Amino acid sequence: MKFWDASAIVPLLLAEPSSLRLRRLARADPEVVVWWGTDVECASAIARRLREGSLAEAGAQAAFDRLARLSRMWQEAEPGDEVREVARRLLRVHPLRSADALQLAAAVLVSRGRPSTLEFVTLDERLAAAARVEGFPVVD
Repeated sequence: MKFWDASAIVPLLLAEPSSLRLRRLARADPEVVVWWGTDVECASAIARRLREGSLAEAGAQAAFDRLARLSRMWQEAEPGDEVREVARRLLRVHPLRSADALQLAAAVLVSRGRPSTLEFVTLDERLAAAARVEGFPVVD
């Protein structure tokens, strides 16, 4: 099982330089855990590319379809007071955006406070650095 950040999920939905490598990683260990906002973050990335014109309507629809299929297979770390509390601590310690702090907090809770037991998959350098400091083995 690995915790996947939205930045690593998007290449599973859209063609990017890292897509092949991340698809192989997902096939090798299909047990994916994400935070509850990952679906929305991925939809935002698809919609942004569509609005910018770098993705055609048909490509966007195919990506949304892949997102729907993938989201039925992953496990979600639910929101709650514990996630918010840990995220607030992480924001004081690391230079993270709020959504990234929530994702990392969810991973901390999924790992039951033992980050070394859960691989963290991300393409976001700032989030990867924070995850490493927190003790996660980072796949980037």
